[in-house]
Amino acid sequence: MANPPPLQPGIHYHIYNRGNNRETLFRSDENYRYFLKLYALHIEPIAVTHAYCLLPNHFHLHVRIRTPEEQIRWVQEFGADDFPVERLPLSASRQFGNLFNAYAKAVNKVFERTGSLFQKPFQRIPVTEQSYLVRLICYIHRNPQRHGLIDDFTRWPYSSYRSLLSVLPTRLERESVLGWFGGRDGFRRAHRHDWVNEGERRFYEIDDL
Repeated sequence: MANPPPLQPGIHYHIYNRGNNRETLFRSDENYRYFLKLYALHIEPIAVTHAYCLLPNHFHLHVRIRTPEEQIRWVQEFGADDFPVERLPLSASRQFGNLFNAYAKAVNKVFERTGSLFQKPFQRIPVTEQSYLVRLICYIHRNPQRHGLIDDFTRWPYSSYRSLLSVLPTRLERESVLGWFGGRDGFRRAHRHDWVNEGERRFYEIDDL
């Protein structure tokens, strides 16, 4: 498979991937939590996260890649020890690769496996329309129910749905997301609908999960 274009600053993306040969990525609650811990370390400096959902053998993200100036501001405020200024700007594509490699290395060690854990390259689709952006967030959160993993997607513990509705502190870009839906009530209403029809499906999901 040909390498896709590098991630570009200022652009919103739907980023998704699955286990190599459809292998399970997350086998326990601890696996999910560790991936999110690594995600914060590698991705927060280079991207703002609007929505995510982790499932046993794949995941979906909606992010906006930070500009070089935003990277510098973030590092100065939160990550000066981990990311010296002389290393900036960081490559967003490389940081995602670092995340996947770090997680795969840990899984390989714990489960005594070898080889690639994630399918390569990871997939990314630019999000250029507001209507697509809103439907995508609903699609991401509804994914566990779509795949029959749970009968009510709002109870899936490994997505951003409940964090976006909460008032507790979050690393997500909550206010922007809720603003796109007109507030919490609009966010809830929009998620009641399965927005993705068969003609649009190729823009949202990985084939043959």
